[in-house]
Amino acid sequence: MKSRESRKIDHIKYALHLEDGPCATGFSDIQVLHRALPQADRRNIDLSTALPGIGRLSQPLVINAITGGAEAVKAINGELAAVARETGCAMAVGSQYGAVRKSMYEDTFAIARQVNPQGLLFANVSALASPDEARRAVDMIQAQALQIHLNSAQELAMEEGDRDFSHWLAQIEAVCAQSEVPVIAKETGCGMAREDARRLLDCGVSILDTGGAGGTNFPAIEGCRYPQGNQELSHWGIPSALSLLEVVEAKGWQKGIIASGGIRTALDVFKARMLGANAVGMAGNILRLVQASGTQSAIDWIRKLLEAVKDFYTLTGCTREDELRQVRYYFTGDLAAAVRSFPYGENEYN
Repeated sequence: MKSRESRKIDHIKYALHLEDGPCATGFSDIQVLHRALPQADRRNIDLSTALPGIGRLSQPLVINAITGGAEAVKAINGELAAVARETGCAMAVGSQYGAVRKSMYEDTFAIARQVNPQGLLFANVSALASPDEARRAVDMIQAQALQIHLNSAQELAMEEGDRDFSHWLAQIEAVCAQSEVPVIAKETGCGMAREDARRLLDCGVSILDTGGAGGTNFPAIEGCRYPQGNQELSHWGIPSALSLLEVVEAKGWQKGIIASGGIRTALDVFKARMLGANAVGMAGNILRLVQASGTQSAIDWIRKLLEAVKDFYTLTGCTREDELRQVRYYFTGDLAAAVRSFPYGENEYN
């Protein structure tokens, strides 16, 4: 088995090498109705949003958890923090669980705060973390929120991964009870069913990150590291769009939801916001941009994407987030079939 440090380096190497998928996100199955008379002035569009316990964000993008925990990846967190600083994005660091347990490589995470001293940062720990370990992760980067990542499929795909997930909910509840910052429960690419969303809310989680299938595929990454494992895990998961619908059903529209999982375009961002996400997380595509072309290319790309999101607000007659619920849309393909298969309550879908 490899060390935790070498695993972090492997994750970056294979994340850059592998394509998104193979599962489709489902966002292409969402069709938005154009308004011929939009009655909106693009110059007045406000992309700002809010997350419970955190407050207002100038725009809805989050650079989601990517890396940390090895000297070789320290520079990446610094570059991502620079992108977040220049674009106003919130940013989550990668898992700090090893750092808080062994007091190693703390500087590979702390660099995010050094580069972006006024920015919105999320700490990140495993569901196995104790309340004290969670607190130390927050303190390490002076974070305004704490992500707890849920990665059971990845663990099963890892030769050295955990196999017992029976205590996760109790651990999360203990962390929530003592946390001084809002807690975000984040799936890492296999999606979140409404039953689990409700359990997490009941135990004190403030924000749910849907982490659906279709983007960065951690079971596939682990499959590259451990070819003898269960390779079928790379095809497992709830498509990103359906995961968002499940969480909205559990938590309600615009009530503390970050949509993530293969969201790559301005239209995807708009659709996620329209369905009820407060914010939208991206990781793999921003990592690839930074590594291939540098921080300025990533900054320029994010700014261009946000301008394009404003176009879709305009074409549906919306100027702020509370108007997005008026947008009409319909589902096609596999997403339509899934929606027909599951009962939905007060949060009806067209």
